[in-house]
Amino acid sequence: MKRRVLYVSGTRADFGLMRATLLRLSACDQLEVSVVATGPHLMADYGMTVEEIRDSGLRLAACVDAPVTASSGGAMAKAIAASLAGLVDVIERERPDVVMLLGDRGEMLAAAIAAVHVGVPVVHLHGGERSGTVDEPVRHAISKLAHYHFVATPGSRERLLRMGESADRVFVTGAPGLDGLAESVRWSREQLAADEGFDSARQIALMVFHPVVQDAAEASGQAAAILQVMRDLNLQVICLRPNSDAGGAAIMGQLLRERSRRFRLHTHLPREKFLAWMSAADFMIGNSSSGIIEAPTFGTPVVNVGDRQAMRERCANIVDTDYTPASIRAAVCRALERGRRATYNVYGDGRAGERIVALIRSIPLEAGLLKKTNAY
Repeated sequence: MKRRVLYVSGTRADFGLMRATLLRLSACDQLEVSVVATGPHLMADYGMTVEEIRDSGLRLAACVDAPVTASSGGAMAKAIAASLAGLVDVIERERPDVVMLLGDRGEMLAAAIAAVHVGVPVVHLHGGERSGTVDEPVRHAISKLAHYHFVATPGSRERLLRMGESADRVFVTGAPGLDGLAESVRWSREQLAADEGFDSARQIALMVFHPVVQDAAEASGQAAAILQVMRDLNLQVICLRPNSDAGGAAIMGQLLRERSRRFRLHTHLPREKFLAWMSAADFMIGNSSSGIIEAPTFGTPVVNVGDRQAMRERCANIVDTDYTPASIRAAVCRALERGRRATYNVYGDGRAGERIVALIRSIPLEAGLLKKTNAY
């Protein structure tokens, strides 16, 4: 009898990271994989990226509508509540053998709460990582609800053990988002630049800047500081829309005012196109986890602005800076001087998917698994 795996996806980001692994799981004769789409996946303003799930060929089990109706912490919390209500119904109907979740967003927290109460074991990916913002306690809350952990680094495993998780339930798989990165790049820098009307011989930055919920009131000024530096250095910039967290609308306001021949704003880029830009750009700037985790595989310099990724493990391609224009400018100059170079990626070797498939096929799912306690 096949094991039924239900993966809950809230955004373009987590599905992009998990797509290759989900397809590998689905190809296994012993497993049956379905996906639930919720959150920004179903919002027109964020590109209705549920279509990427449909286009992947994976079974879409359900869509759980949980829109973030305003750019505030309260609206985020209400969206978690809506996700929880809808996900309970889906999990009760689907009755999977295991629910898989990645990362630290509210949709994943809602799914973990729903699964635990319905009586379905939870596998959490990318637990044990630190960031220092609201993402960190949400991530750790999901970890405490989860029954198995597939982590990216030995350091993440050690942190989960110190949090009281059982050693025999925490596995270092590496980051699934690293699988097949080099093979996914289908466009050259020249092709990408031509599509945007850029000059490929001039410097190009890839910008992805999200709000920090606790600093939502400062988000507009923070984005403005980055954009000022991009203008002052006369850089060409390809930019992605920020996520739906509190402060996102303020950042978006700054980005919309910046539209010009040298600045291209996209609501969404397909993952293959985004990775191609990550590979081709002279540097990446902002505060996305993709700069911390995926960019090192390409050797792309990354200017990490602010504290959204403050406590994550670092590779050698990262240049950290605060929000002041002078500091951002100095960091950009250091990144450009350093240039693209091969670097060891602490987050894995690009073989996470095969390890995850082996684990999902073999981990015990007996009834006693649900009676979880801390390992003191």
